[in-house]
Amino acid sequence: MKQFKLPDVGEGLTEAEIVSWKVKPGDTVKVNEIVVEIETAKSLVELPSPFAGVVGELLVPEGTTVDVGTPIITVDDGTGEAPSAPPRDDMAPAVPDDTAIGTPGEDQAVEAGLIGGPAPGGRTSVLVGYGPRTTSATRRPRKGAGDKSAARAATPAAASAAAAQQAVQTSMMTTRTPVREPELENVADSVPAHTVESGSNGAGAKALAKPPVRKLAKDLGVDLTTVTPSGDGGVVTRADVEAAASGTAPAASGAAQRTPGQRETRVPVKGVRKMTAQAMVTSAFTAPHVTEWVTVDVTRTMDLVERLRSDREFRDVKVSPLLLLAKALLLAVRRNPEINAAWDEAAQEIVVKHYVNLGIAAATPRGLVVPNIKDADQMSLRELAEALQALTATAREGRTQPGEMSGGTMTITNVGVFGVDAGTPILNPGESAILCFGAVRDMPWVVDGEIVVRKVTQLALSFDHRLVDGQLGSMFLADIARVLEDPATALLW
Repeated sequence: MKQFKLPDVGEGLTEAEIVSWKVKPGDTVKVNEIVVEIETAKSLVELPSPFAGVVGELLVPEGTTVDVGTPIITVDDGTGEAPSAPPRDDMAPAVPDDTAIGTPGEDQAVEAGLIGGPAPGGRTSVLVGYGPRTTSATRRPRKGAGDKSAARAATPAAASAAAAQQAVQTSMMTTRTPVREPELENVADSVPAHTVESGSNGAGAKALAKPPVRKLAKDLGVDLTTVTPSGDGGVVTRADVEAAASGTAPAASGAAQRTPGQRETRVPVKGVRKMTAQAMVTSAFTAPHVTEWVTVDVTRTMDLVERLRSDREFRDVKVSPLLLLAKALLLAVRRNPEINAAWDEAAQEIVVKHYVNLGIAAATPRGLVVPNIKDADQMSLRELAEALQALTATAREGRTQPGEMSGGTMTITNVGVFGVDAGTPILNPGESAILCFGAVRDMPWVVDGEIVVRKVTQLALSFDHRLVDGQLGSMFLADIARVLEDPATALLW
């Protein structure tokens, strides 16, 4: 019997919540088969089983938050061994043999990146990293030992013993295929369906539903086995669940649920909300914030948006004002590179970065997340549009991975989609600036001495005054405004 302990799925996380089990006691599982979905402080992650065998016991119920290293499930792999000893300080327990990690047989072809699959350097993929090299080690000949002291190759048994030290921790995160923006309202249709077994009627009935639909049903208290499916192949859709809820509105994950006669509701602070709160408090009381505003006539930018939408080169991607704002920001960074920096408190240095990982603040049912587009400054407008579309789709599905939210250098927050003119955003920790994009409105504007109706918006730039002074911040914001007022300016830069 093997114990699967909750691993650190990356970014040094220390705890996670068990959202839903994908297996039950008695089920047979294979290596790399998804057994549980967890919620960390940054994302939803599906964990694969490192063992092959029969599920023994689910040690942690759904909705419980546990620390990394806590046993969460047992799997009987047929060896008859007792659960392994508590993990060492480095959280990488030794494994007695290859079967402990469920290594597939020689006749099983395992895809690269999965447990047991090929990895760089002649290694085998494990739950974290690639494990030790499986090539034989050699020893250099001793000096003065003559021919008898030739290099000796390590025995196969030694190589096998080294391979047995593979860690049983995970960073295998399932990434969903992004859907196009027009499909986001029914994002469930882009996710594979999973079979849900009834635990209430005792009849063993099963219902097919996709993960977002199952999550919605759980939030609304709807038993999927009682819902009449309308989707192809008998799949329960979002509309089916909402109809079964008798008009009850979908509740966001972690939202307060009010019951009749209840005067207040307490919602536990955890997951994304907890991480966001800690990050914002740290930023607000560490970096001295300064915010500057500018009102911009973006009529020409809005005209360009319409032209790009009808251009065949952009026909299959979403073109929005946010796309052109992002491009304007990247051009302004090129003209003012010192603003793309970070403050190193330990070294008392300003670190100027020669790349832009552009963060986009996204409101999701799980809270605010800020995934970033890596090396956005190297992208063409078309590539930037594709990256924005994929980022938005993944965030709304709740599948943004920790690596996609780390390493950001600058952020855009678009409050205009909520009809808000602007605000004073708080910096993401480690970043120098954040740009707030307000609503685009028809407003009276003076053009050539006459008052005409123009498309107008407000931009607000917050920056860290330790490394960005007023002149640099003003020049940067003015350059962004200049491009939005006349997109042809980009040709000059």
